[in-house]
Amino acid sequence: MSRVCELSGKGPMTGNTISHANNKSRRRFLPNLNDVTLISDVLGQSFKFRVSAAALRTVDHRGGLDAFLAKAKDDELSDRALKVKKEIAKVQTAA
Repeated sequence: MSRVCELSGKGPMTGNTISHANNKSRRRFLPNLNDVTLISDVLGQSFKFRVSAAALRTVDHRGGLDAFLAKAKDDELSDRALKVKKEIAKVQTAA
């Protein structure tokens, strides 16, 4: 299972661990990922995503999954999230 957020595309970064003696060794900074179930108001369904804590706060701030996906860039979303975004757009244009 990859350590990449499905909504924001945030993944692992690399950097240095610096000791008190100023020794430097490489390390990885992993994103804070959580398995979450988000509900789409338009589709009336729930979807499971692996989302970073920062992206989850953004979903709440924008007013839910539908509003978040409407503003999200396609290249940042995972394949599953992109599929949900297209379903939501199709239902909204039909209504």
